[in-house]
Amino acid sequence: MKRRSPAITSFSGLRAKLCGVIHLNATTRWKDVPEPVWNYTLGGYQVLKKWLSYRESALLGRPLTSDEAQHFTHHVRRIASILALHEKLDAHYGASV
Repeated sequence: MKRRSPAITSFSGLRAKLCGVIHLNATTRWKDVPEPVWNYTLGGYQVLKKWLSYRESALLGRPLTSDEAQHFTHHVRRIASILALHEKLDAHYGASV
């Protein structure tokens, strides 16, 4: 992943620094992914990084398909939505217990 100077953006209601450009290979990259989204972990694993690590050309023997690239983009949006709703989800859970 190459980094550039961080900018501030609003992504699905999430205001955060951008982590820069995420490069998978010579033809596939994503830019303006918020840093908290890139750093999001489940079970101790960085979700987006782990997903991409299993889809490197060296492992698959082929480049990423456009459907797989779109799937990754959807993951970014879903994680951003979860993070944007985090306080509301915690409050709802707290009220229901």
